[in-house]
Amino acid sequence: MDSSQTRRVIAAGMVGNVLEWYDFAIYGYFATAIGRHFFPHEDAVAQLLSAFGVFALGYVMRPVGGALIGHIGDRFGRRAALTFSVAAMAIPTFLIGLLPGYATLGLAAPIALTLLRMVQGLSVGGEYTSSMVFLVEHAPDGRRGVMGAMASCGATGGILLGSAVGAGFAASMSEATLDAWGWRIPFLLGLVVGIAGYLLRRHVLETVPTERRKRAPIIETLHDHWRIVLGFAGLSVFNAVSFYVGFVYLVSWLQTADGMAPARALEINSVSMAVLLPVMIATGFLTDRIGRKPVLLLACILGFIGAVPLFLLLNHPSALSAQLGQLGLVMIVGLFGGAQPSIMVEAAPLQVRCTAVALGYNITLGVIGGLTPLFATWLVERTGEEIAPAFLIMAAAAVTFVTVLWCAKPIAAHSSAGVRARPRSPRGAELRSSAPRVDCREACGATSFPFRRPVPLVRLRGGARCLRS
Repeated sequence: MDSSQTRRVIAAGMVGNVLEWYDFAIYGYFATAIGRHFFPHEDAVAQLLSAFGVFALGYVMRPVGGALIGHIGDRFGRRAALTFSVAAMAIPTFLIGLLPGYATLGLAAPIALTLLRMVQGLSVGGEYTSSMVFLVEHAPDGRRGVMGAMASCGATGGILLGSAVGAGFAASMSEATLDAWGWRIPFLLGLVVGIAGYLLRRHVLETVPTERRKRAPIIETLHDHWRIVLGFAGLSVFNAVSFYVGFVYLVSWLQTADGMAPARALEINSVSMAVLLPVMIATGFLTDRIGRKPVLLLACILGFIGAVPLFLLLNHPSALSAQLGQLGLVMIVGLFGGAQPSIMVEAAPLQVRCTAVALGYNITLGVIGGLTPLFATWLVERTGEEIAPAFLIMAAAAVTFVTVLWCAKPIAAHSSAGVRARPRSPRGAELRSSAPRVDCREACGATSFPFRRPVPLVRLRGGARCLRS
């Protein structure tokens, strides 16, 4: 694969994540205006809660969307799954921008908004994990780690884009104009990103097709590979809690705990998220050099021992201290987020790879990630300790650390199928006994979760495969 093809693959894999989190950012940015248009008979607080309640439904739909789009990816191919997911995000985003408010449609307006958000939730559940699989399977030799990190960068880039667009419209329009109709324009612009993503994905190369199986991927996954799903769920706990505490909840926490102005808190958060991008890319390169497992364990250790000191730094009234504290969280989140995608794809069996990764990841992100800001708020109120969210990060780090170390059963190395392998020996052999062997680290990431030791490969006429398969 030449550099131009690699760039097209990266763009096709990332564009859906950018759109997904662009929508996440602009919905949060204009939640107050949305509440007034679709829930006008409630007070201001109830309007905001109603708007975010509709937003939260998207998280409930994540596991369902993961199973649906994972089924499409495993049964009909990655390209079909990615094309479906980007359309399922772009069209509802555009329609929200066109949707008349309560004054025109009455009760049908909030119902239609809820249904559109539910469709978006289906897309969110399968988009990130499917693009993760797609990017890692298309990675050049020795670059699966950095290609997996690109999937994480798409989410961060989308949040930054949405925040920038929202801030730009807020600065260029009067408050009355923005509240009347200006908030709709960023949603309408989402269609442009969606069309670009659709065209990019329609023309990318398909990954190796899997054979048609009698059982549905969801049935096969839950019956034969449920341990893998549980392992992926445990692996995702630290990612869910650290990200949602460190970047979603922290903006409001800085305002309540430090008395910081909302604009200043958003500025600190935006700077930190911009730094997160190169940290995750550098982590991807690092995992290609030393393996995934050491980086994941290091991130968990740093999260466990560094959460309280970083929150003490964040709790200082100085804006500089708050910025430094969040940058510390950036290093931890970036280390973990840059390593997680490639390790999950490498560990999942090819025939149910999209489904297994989507289920394990979205069960955790949909339940634990969605409830983390609420639980962090309750914990601060209950304990009276402003640094109480640090204890959530510590608990999540411990859960994931144990998951990485003590995954119940090594996953069969047939998961290497469909992931690019490069044997070290130039010669093949027809007989197993005389076949040259290569280190499984190159072919299926055997040093990564949940493998404990390298497994040899042989190159046969059917291609390189692990001796355990």
